Amino acid sequence: MVTLTKEGVRRAAWRRRHHLLSRYMGKKRSLTVRGRYDKIRNICEFVAGGAQRAGFDEDAVFQVQLACDEACTNIIEHTYQEEDAGDITVSWEIKQDAFVITIKDEGERFDPGDVPPAPIPPTPLTTGDDEDYKIKVGGLGVYFMRTLMDKVDFSFKEGNGNILRMEKQLPQESDS
Repeated sequence: MVTLTKEGVRRAAWRRRHHLLSRYMGKKRSLTVRGRYDKIRNICEFVAGGAQRAGFDEDAVFQVQLACDEACTNIIEHTYQEEDAGDITVSWEIKQDAFVITIKDEGERFDPGDVPPAPIPPTPLTTGDDEDYKIKVGGLGVYFMRTLMDKVDFSFKEGNGNILRMEKQLPQESDS
């Protein structure tokens, strides 16, 4: 009969996770789809698969999906200004300490500095006007990306196009 200690179980789980990560570490996976709202789900599922392989829990996987959904919606609405006007290429890679997502488009240049502050309503302590508490639709995409991910960088491609790079730190091994 084999007796497993808590430390032995923890070490076995670490070895199993390390083995899985090593299979994907440094290998970039990519997906290109047409810039259409009905394709965003494919992108989110693709990125969620990578986030799961990176060892994220359900909450972190959802955060990664939401950040990608917002980014792709913004590409269609603001960069292409309509559906079917270009492609969206999404890639993910598991690095030593982070899960990295890169999203590229072929549209007009996007400058995040041009985005007005997110329309977050004030706290109830600052005003009594009910109108002030209503969240306005739109304008939260960049805010969500920056809030949900650990690092968000925007850059431009030669000619037309944008590159969005988002990172989320890999989960640390727990000491329990």
